[in-house]
Amino acid sequence: MSLDSVRAFFAAHAADIEVIVTQASSATVTLAAQAHGVLPAQIAKTICVRAGEQTMLIVAGGMARLDNKKFKAVFGGKPRMLGAEEVLELTSHPVVGVCPFGLATPLPVYCDESLRAYTEVVPAAGATNAAVRIKTERLAQLTGATWVDVCQ
Repeated sequence: MSLDSVRAFFAAHAADIEVIVTQASSATVTLAAQAHGVLPAQIAKTICVRAGEQTMLIVAGGMARLDNKKFKAVFGGKPRMLGAEEVLELTSHPVVGVCPFGLATPLPVYCDESLRAYTEVVPAAGATNAAVRIKTERLAQLTGATWVDVCQ
């Protein structure tokens, strides 16, 4: 189960970070922000995309949108969003719960500069109603992320 893989990831790499499970839905950035009492831009959404043959995770601020020109300049191709079944297969996470933790398949993780506007962000944690509060720089460090500027 996806939530279990995220809990196992934090138990092994950052036992001080608690996975928060809420009764409220986090199905959208707005709902997630309300559920966790933060600004929508503090929700760290994770997008699974492919550019050419490379599949990757982009973690960006909740209000940021991929910019095709910036993305192409960094990765050499246009981003193509993966379907829900392929995302689940690669990450073990359902689309609304996708995060860069506890992945089924090792994938490169890229954090967009939009996250740096906040010292703490709230990414999903493998389920539609689960998340973590984490320092932005620690998110990048724990996931081995590379910082990029690919969003508007």
